[in-house]
Amino acid sequence: MTPPTPSNPLTPSLTRRPPGTVLRHENRVVGSYAHRPQLPGTVAPRPYLHPVRTLGGVTVTGLRPAEDPAHLGVSMAIPEVAGHDFRGGRGSLDHQGSQRHLSWLLRDPDGFVEELSWAAGGRRLLLERRTVAVRSLGTACWALDFTSALTNVTGQELALGGAGHGGGFFWRVPRRPEPAQVFSAEGEGAAGVHGRPADWLALATDEWTLVFAGATGDTRADPWWVRTGEHPGVGSALASDRPLPLAPADTVTRRIVTAITDGRSTPETAARLAAQLSDRGAAV
Repeated sequence: MTPPTPSNPLTPSLTRRPPGTVLRHENRVVGSYAHRPQLPGTVAPRPYLHPVRTLGGVTVTGLRPAEDPAHLGVSMAIPEVAGHDFRGGRGSLDHQGSQRHLSWLLRDPDGFVEELSWAAGGRRLLLERRTVAVRSLGTACWALDFTSALTNVTGQELALGGAGHGGGFFWRVPRRPEPAQVFSAEGEGAAGVHGRPADWLALATDEWTLVFAGATGDTRADPWWVRTGEHPGVGSALASDRPLPLAPADTVTRRIVTAITDGRSTPETAARLAAQLSDRGAAV
């Protein structure tokens, strides 16, 4: 996918497409993006990716499970922005925010670039440029490249996240009878990797493996949020210990690239995949 220049106009064919985007890897459908979903205000409505699938067709995302109705596939979810909830599932409707699709800057079968508004209480707080791309990693797996650039448009400093919550990129995985195995570049087991930075982190089951890699230095410095039991999912915590201040007109950018493969991968295989996903690798 070739990044657009800011001056590129939208073509009529793009504006006539239905309110959903299908992602393809070499003509095979591997994901769907809902950019204008119909959701209740209690879940902090926002665009999301679901279903996301392996090349073998196995779904590796979960959507609005009964125990966590605010978990929406792959999305950006921040529990607090200037006192408003952009993760959903807690607090009153008066404090809920929403993310709204504004426009496509690029929309191709293998990815897109869009602009989104983060608003609450009738006021726009953030403007996001989101880039999502499908990357080929050979015949056995593919990668989802997700970049979020959030700009403060309030004219005053605001804070993202909150101590103990973090928020940011989040991937809900399907609940399973047997929890996924979790390991990272720094350790093994959920207790050993949760709340700690690592260059990459993997969830592995008999059906699929996901390898999440921080593709920039700032992203790698963020700790991982990991659950493998009743609320399985992986996130990269944008502000884990304290709120992240964002000055007027400043932008914070994070990029996660996730390898998606059928079957269970070993830590050695995951490490080799992760090396292809980071800006440290020759393939990026």
